[in-house]
Amino acid sequence: MEKEILYLKELAEKKGINLSETQLTQFETYSLMLREWNEKMNLTAIVDPKGIAEKHFYDSLLFLAAADIPQGAKVIDVGTGAGFPGVVLKIARPDIELVLLDSLNKRLIFLGELLKALGLKAELIHARAEEGAKPPLRESFDIATARAVAALPQLCEYCLPYVKVGGKFVAMKGPAVKEEAEASKNAVKILGGSDFTISTEYLPEGDERCFALTKKISQTPTKYPRNSGKISKNPL
Repeated sequence: MEKEILYLKELAEKKGINLSETQLTQFETYSLMLREWNEKMNLTAIVDPKGIAEKHFYDSLLFLAAADIPQGAKVIDVGTGAGFPGVVLKIARPDIELVLLDSLNKRLIFLGELLKALGLKAELIHARAEEGAKPPLRESFDIATARAVAALPQLCEYCLPYVKVGGKFVAMKGPAVKEEAEASKNAVKILGGSDFTISTEYLPEGDERCFALTKKISQTPTKYPRNSGKISKNPL
């Protein structure tokens, strides 16, 4: 097994996340496939095994320390890209019911092959975030998440419509999260969320990974989300 995967095991254990041999093998396969496919399409700028282990896998696993995922929870990863954090969460928590949504079909082709190789199942949806947030997906998830997709005020409008009342939206953000959360107060109020609570974890080299969590306390009005042009030009 690659030393970088054994390093990932050590990092995870320090956060109370114990990975089995099967899960470590899945992460090794994921790393290999990510590097292979990245030669033909742009999936990630991080291509060294150590960087993948730290900045993709461990980074995504930190979600488990920041947010409680109920047993059998229905989770959507909006703008999943190469599967972060969604596929990592599915490896660590195979009990979750996962939906991976992305606007680029070639990424979903990669994810389909990856899931097959990992022996895991998830629903793949080719759609823009604002297009997917209609029935049957609308307000049907326990958890919606997104990593490196948009600024938080816009992200609220893309993601909160997917969350059912009582569920939560968890955004993976960088150190500027407090300012973004402050700028999102009006958006969460309109869209049915509570004020954000923020927690911070740290990557091995000291980089901050911040998690902004809002609970869905009321239904999102049907006129949201608006089209992407309006969301980006006039955030709520």
